[in-house]
Amino acid sequence: MFNEKPSAKPGTIGRWPKGKANRVPRVKVLNYLKISFEALFCSKTCRIKKNIVPLQSVSGEKYGYLCQTIIKRFKNMKRFLLFIMFVVCGMGVMAQLPKVVLKDMHGKEVSTDTLSNQGKPFIIDFFATWCKPCNRELDAISEVYEDWQQETGVKIIAVSIDQAHNINKVKPLVDSHGWDYEVLLDPNGDLKRAFSIQMIPYVLIVDGQGNIVYKHQGYTDGAEEELIEKVRELIKP
Repeated sequence: MFNEKPSAKPGTIGRWPKGKANRVPRVKVLNYLKISFEALFCSKTCRIKKNIVPLQSVSGEKYGYLCQTIIKRFKNMKRFLLFIMFVVCGMGVMAQLPKVVLKDMHGKEVSTDTLSNQGKPFIIDFFATWCKPCNRELDAISEVYEDWQQETGVKIIAVSIDQAHNINKVKPLVDSHGWDYEVLLDPNGDLKRAFSIQMIPYVLIVDGQGNIVYKHQGYTDGAEEELIEKVRELIKP
């Protein structure tokens, strides 16, 4: 299979013998990258295409070099894949807020890409008047909201996804619960669709630079503590 020409230093496996006659064609090295894990860890046989080739036919030096080449290529490929995953995940998590025009409870238009908190983190919480877990979450946050603001300066922006025929229920609900939040209305679900939200409550944490750094859906009692912990991490010096 390979030209059996001895190297200058018999018994060594770290380097391939010099000379054109001793070079393994690139296609053969690439084929060996497709071998099974047994071959990767230097077992007795490897698979090239559909044929089983005994590795005993390869000299000890070339066999060792081949294993080293495969492992090196494997490690390089692993690093590359990890880099791609890091970039893709980073792009997804560090996204900016989309530009969607909503209205507050007083009818004032607000573009969501301009939402900010003077360089401090803020939380966007999607809710609806008919959503009991949403109301429980906003109630739980309301109880500690003043403390959160004093400690971190965080701001809560609650976004109602109630449809047009239900919008008139939003302000009475907010007032009856005493929620001291900035409330925006998304009756057409434009912002909801922009984030592909399937279930509420749905919470986003945005850092002081406007990057979305955390997403969470659903609510269980005590889950608000996770939110403030994330905010604390963002304001650490």
